[in-house]
Amino acid sequence: MADFLLELRCEEVPARMQAGARADLERLFRAELSAAGVTPGAITVWSTPRRLALIARDFPTQTQAVSEETKGPPLGASDQALEGFLRKVGLTKDQLQVRDLKGKGTYFAVVEKPGRAVNEVLAEAIPAIIRAFPWPKSMRWGAASLSTESLRWVRPLSSIIAILGEDLIECEIERIHSGYATMGHRFHHPGEITIGSAHDYADKLRACHVLVDHEERQDLIRERARAAASAAGLTLVEDEGLVIENAGLTEWPVPLLGRFDEAFLDVPPEVIQLTARVNQKYFVCEDAAGKLANAFVCTANIEAVDGGEAIVAGNRKVLAARLSDARFFWEQDLKTPLAQQAKKLERITFHEKLGTVADKVERVAKLAEWLASEGIVPNCDPALARQAAELCKADLVTEMVGEFPELQGLMGGYYARAEGLDPQVADAIRDHYKPVGQGDDVPTAPVTVAVSLADKLDTIGVFFAIDEKPTGSKDPFALRRSALGAISLILQNGLRFNFPFAFIIPLIDVGLAIAAADVKASYGGALKGLGSLSTTLDKFESAIESIRVEIEPALRLRADDVKANAIKQVSQISEFFADRLKVQQRDAGVRYDIIDSVEDNDLVRLLARVHALQAFIASPDGANLLAGYKRAANILKKEQFEPGAANPSPEPAEKALIDALALAGPKAGSAVGAEDFAGAMAALASLRGPIDAFFESVTVNDADPAKRAARLELLDAFRRAVHNVADFSKIEG
Repeated sequence: MADFLLELRCEEVPARMQAGARADLERLFRAELSAAGVTPGAITVWSTPRRLALIARDFPTQTQAVSEETKGPPLGASDQALEGFLRKVGLTKDQLQVRDLKGKGTYFAVVEKPGRAVNEVLAEAIPAIIRAFPWPKSMRWGAASLSTESLRWVRPLSSIIAILGEDLIECEIERIHSGYATMGHRFHHPGEITIGSAHDYADKLRACHVLVDHEERQDLIRERARAAASAAGLTLVEDEGLVIENAGLTEWPVPLLGRFDEAFLDVPPEVIQLTARVNQKYFVCEDAAGKLANAFVCTANIEAVDGGEAIVAGNRKVLAARLSDARFFWEQDLKTPLAQQAKKLERITFHEKLGTVADKVERVAKLAEWLASEGIVPNCDPALARQAAELCKADLVTEMVGEFPELQGLMGGYYARAEGLDPQVADAIRDHYKPVGQGDDVPTAPVTVAVSLADKLDTIGVFFAIDEKPTGSKDPFALRRSALGAISLILQNGLRFNFPFAFIIPLIDVGLAIAAADVKASYGGALKGLGSLSTTLDKFESAIESIRVEIEPALRLRADDVKANAIKQVSQISEFFADRLKVQQRDAGVRYDIIDSVEDNDLVRLLARVHALQAFIASPDGANLLAGYKRAANILKKEQFEPGAANPSPEPAEKALIDALALAGPKAGSAVGAEDFAGAMAALASLRGPIDAFFESVTVNDADPAKRAARLELLDAFRRAVHNVADFSKIEG
């Protein structure tokens, strides 16, 4: 057994590609060895900006002998078929085996392959791995790049180290031969380093200012960046993505703290942080009060002799230029009121079938105002809800959001406050995209809730209206995310309403807009023809009237179609929401079959019923009642009966069940109506004893047809009483 080292060194590998490259290297390595029958021990993969390294422990020196079996043609097959099979496996007919396969003799070829030296396997595998490497972006270089068959790599490949134990694995690709040599840090140790084996690889590189372990570099950046901030009396704003990115940009990371002009703090802190993060890969800091400080932490790739003063000074200048741009955008945007910015949304297409973003905003405003005026969102001022909705997308056309799309909504809130708008409106503009994903904050401020919910309901409704529903794994308009966000808003805020009805507004709005456009296109020739008519008033009015007489009936017919289609689509949306609710509640331990069993267009009430029902089904009374229901349902499914049959002489168990149903049925129905779901379950629980006694002492399929019919009718009454609470046929168990 020996350890194997593979290093592929090249020019700078983008930080964003390194994690994928590590996974791909291990996957390809394992696949090549597995095909050769080699199973290594633990595999470690490291990366720096200039190299990918893999170490495989406990590597065997010899592959195992393998036996390969290949199924051939059946006995009696044509000579041509048999000859083709023999050529394929490289055997003669007398070397084949005949086995019984499904009662028919069949030829099999069994080829014994002896073990091979692992160094031969590796020599073949390494070039194959390099050629098969799936970089997201790659390039050709040098004179060889004139050929499309030349090697592609993320950046020009410089060298290959391949050592098994202490022996070199000799291989070559595109005139790059494997060897023992690599390079140290670009500045601290630009010369060659000779690697003896996998055991001394990391230590020799460390001595030459290269930390080859990416996780070690990440830990160092975290610790020293925090320490640099702490030494200045500040707190580092944690950013794990930035830690990983800086580790991918450096081989010898050295975090350094610098300062920028306090005047830039007039710009919103999120803008400063994003400018520092996105453009310069810097961390930012907060002061003791938790406010953004005029400090940043950059990560150098060198241990400077002056302690990093020159590096910090250079980074300060670059950051100042970036922050100056951000301040310019901020100041320019403040000169234009949001209402004026919103008018520019008429120039932005939301969707080719759905009009502009301005059209989207008008629908959201109408829906938000309706949610407020109907009291669906309690304590919400309809006027403020409409105003916030009308302005919620206005920042999309601002300079700042054009530069940083991640700030949409947030910047609108800042501009609204600077403009002196109602704080509720500003908050709604800022937060109306929330919740964006699982774990995101769910708004509770009434105006924000109205606008956020209206935005999500509109998005779902209009895309269903044009038949752009999610299919399988495809959801190009993120409707599933919108649905989960809407469900969270409804449940978190206890919004009580018939939620499918809310989709009627956007569905009909879009349907009528499309219908009107179609009718206008159909009669476009007649409308254009008005220009060639005589300009006399009587002829002009006559022409207009004739066109109106044709268009109005067409519009009425299309409007009827739109309404009918909207009702159909509401049903589809309800099913879609039910699926999303199951997904959302799965982590809370709510069973999907329990959700299926309850029909209720009020999501808050539906979930309350589901929770009560699930608790009931988990109890002995609930489990036994469910079993009794299933038995009754199975009997009714098999047998035919006439409703209304009466038993002139019911047995005691029948009479007990009749009496129990007379009490429990109405009681359960009333309890559901009063939203006393625990009371509804208690009413159902009272049926457990009578239904158990009925099945123990009564023969349903009695020889007397009258008794049989009456008993089936009694079971049907039992089923209907249970259905007052839920459809138990959809509950598993």
